[in-house]
Amino acid sequence: MKISLHWLRDYIELPEEANTVAQHLTGSGLEVESVEPFERVRGGLAGVVVGEVLTCVPHPNADKLRKTTVDVGAATPLEIVCGAPNVAAGQKVLVALVGTTIYPTEGEPITLKKAKIRGEASEGMICAEDELGLGKSHAGILVLQTELPNGTPAADYFDLRSDEVFEIGLTPNRADAASHIGVARDLRALLQRPIRTPDTSAFVVQNQDYPVSIKVENTEACPRYAGVTISGVTVAPSPEWLQQRLKAIGLSPINNIVDISNYVLHEMGQPLHTFDADKIQGRQVIVTTLPEGTPFVSLDGQTRSLSALDLVIADGNRRPMCLAGVFGGVDSGITAQTRNVFLECAYFSPEYIRRSSLKHGLKTDASFRFERGVDPNQTVEALKRAALLIQELAGGTISMDVLDLYPQPIKATEVTLKYAHINRLIGVAIPHAQIQEILQSLDIQLLQTTAEELIVAVPPYRVDVQREADVIEEILRIYGYDNVPLHPHASADYLAKFPVVDANKLQQRLAHGLVTQGFLEIMTNTLTAPRYADAVAGLERDKRVYILNKLSEELEVMRQTPLFSGLEAIAYNINRRQKDLRFFEFGKAYHRNPEADAEASVDQKYRQQTLLSLWLTGNSTAESWQNPTKALSFHEAAGVVVRLLEQLNLQGQLNTQDAPTDLFEYGLTWMYRKHPVAKLGLVKKSLAKQLDIKQEVWYAELDWDYLSAKYRPEVQYQEVAKFPEVRRDLSLVLDKHVSYREIEALAYSKERKLLKQMNVFDVYEGDKLDTGKKAYAISFILQDEQQTLTDKVIDKTMQKLMQAFEEQLGAFIRK
Repeated sequence: MKISLHWLRDYIELPEEANTVAQHLTGSGLEVESVEPFERVRGGLAGVVVGEVLTCVPHPNADKLRKTTVDVGAATPLEIVCGAPNVAAGQKVLVALVGTTIYPTEGEPITLKKAKIRGEASEGMICAEDELGLGKSHAGILVLQTELPNGTPAADYFDLRSDEVFEIGLTPNRADAASHIGVARDLRALLQRPIRTPDTSAFVVQNQDYPVSIKVENTEACPRYAGVTISGVTVAPSPEWLQQRLKAIGLSPINNIVDISNYVLHEMGQPLHTFDADKIQGRQVIVTTLPEGTPFVSLDGQTRSLSALDLVIADGNRRPMCLAGVFGGVDSGITAQTRNVFLECAYFSPEYIRRSSLKHGLKTDASFRFERGVDPNQTVEALKRAALLIQELAGGTISMDVLDLYPQPIKATEVTLKYAHINRLIGVAIPHAQIQEILQSLDIQLLQTTAEELIVAVPPYRVDVQREADVIEEILRIYGYDNVPLHPHASADYLAKFPVVDANKLQQRLAHGLVTQGFLEIMTNTLTAPRYADAVAGLERDKRVYILNKLSEELEVMRQTPLFSGLEAIAYNINRRQKDLRFFEFGKAYHRNPEADAEASVDQKYRQQTLLSLWLTGNSTAESWQNPTKALSFHEAAGVVVRLLEQLNLQGQLNTQDAPTDLFEYGLTWMYRKHPVAKLGLVKKSLAKQLDIKQEVWYAELDWDYLSAKYRPEVQYQEVAKFPEVRRDLSLVLDKHVSYREIEALAYSKERKLLKQMNVFDVYEGDKLDTGKKAYAISFILQDEQQTLTDKVIDKTMQKLMQAFEEQLGAFIRK
């Protein structure tokens, strides 16, 4: 949320520098994330001054140029060559001096240097409107009507007061501070200074020439609705001061009517909506819900299908004119031809607005405030404020009495506060008089006071203050967190009897390692669509955790695997031509225990599991003139998993088996003490097809809860062997169904002492072999830690291995 300091000073006296104000706000809970300068004109017209053209004669070497002398308040006039057709002696003009950087409306900034133009010296530039970024006109130089002395900075002529804008990281509970007056209220309590609110006493109904009736059919969704008409307005651009205020907070001016509604929204925190009153059929406004599927064309030109729970503002023909509190309709919006305006100001139920905003994917300044809760008691005041501004800036007359439908006023929340509880929760005894003063400065009314307690009334606009603890928190943030001293004996030190594994640091270390391998970390939604799990046999329906208050069909269940969340991220990137991807995520999966009875605890009914998930797809190397591209292979993906397990000190204690086929075309599962700790495989084409992914995706899933619990930081060291190792190679021709894992397991079972390492360095399948056959080229590393191996021992060992391969695997060994 952006707050202009210049604008804020309209409501409270703030002589302090912007950074000091920012510190006050941050200390009170309105965290100022940044303070940014705002310039009405880029560069602030620094180096541009008012000048007077003393002489103007034709350029001796160019027909379309003029040679001028210009008084800019210096000791001697400047010689300037000018190409504008309207330049003449006696004019007051704007001159950019040598060394000045100007920022044109279009194009790059220009830094002026002393130059010669067609042989004549030029010591500056007489500027046109577009050359200074003041507009788009390039018909000629700007000619000023002013008595200001020559040399006056152009910023003074245009009254370019600088502004500073606070970027406040507004927390969801502080909807009351989503405006300049809302922020001013907090500063009033912090600084003990009065605030000034807009005066609407001049509001007068001038006639009854344009009445519009109002009917609220759904008072649950709309507890309060008010409206008034202003007839005879003139739609035009807003005055400069209003445009600049909106621009300072990042809004684009549209026209005076729409700009006023935006201005009041950011001034008071109360959204309003303006309708072209001549387009309201029957001059009747109906606040209602319409049948499911009713079409509505919004201001962005899109046709939207309304839900039966969408609150709308309809006309007498029950035609939707506006999606209440969210977005206006194209058929009733303000245009240049609008002459009569119906102005609405309302309090809508946050639940209805939140639901409609989410359903239609519309996030607006109005919905942001309505769905968090606005002040139901300032509706008419905001309406009058906007009506007076429309009269002032667009003309017209107020042509009906304010209609205010508020059948059941929303009351203040009564809360009982005990002084003992205040002192206990804050940790310091605050004088009772100071507590009462703080509460009153926050608009919290004192209903009853005794020596032990207070009964207070919290205004409805403080939707987050409902309990005693909430009110105490309000007292504390104004009293000041820094004013609460630390206890002299407070300590966080302790002496551990044994080293404790910090799971967060371990996770961070592994994450850094993955990043160095080209992975990017993603964070995905744990809510997902049940249709994904329907495609996987192993994700049983009765183990799903369903959301009771689901937001949509696409976010109905808690995920049982992060696979599909990552596939959605891959599909998003592939659609944007990013096809070589490596992602990882530390995230949770959720499961329900269908056998748990109704009396079981939450932990017995549900299980959540933290997983480290990896997704790899595309090419393993970037395209280069030196090396051809190569698609990621299973072995590259498996190498990543193995390195992760090695970092957790689990190498040498693992065995593998086939991965589950409900997720993968093929793959591996790594087992540690009969517990599956990791699985990797090629994602089934049918699963990838659900997200329109046509390229291969490798997916790995590691049981992070188990692995982080088993990890021990001790480094295992083994003395370097004194005797050399020996390598022998074998070429085995086998049936295709025989896996390398079977060869490896058989070899280690036959030779446990000398065989230290095996490696496949070539695999062949082709027309030189019989059908159904494949060939492995395998290296064997042999080593005796007690003595040097002899040829006799080596040959005996290899003969034993070859015999086992021939007899148990049916291998043909090329000798």
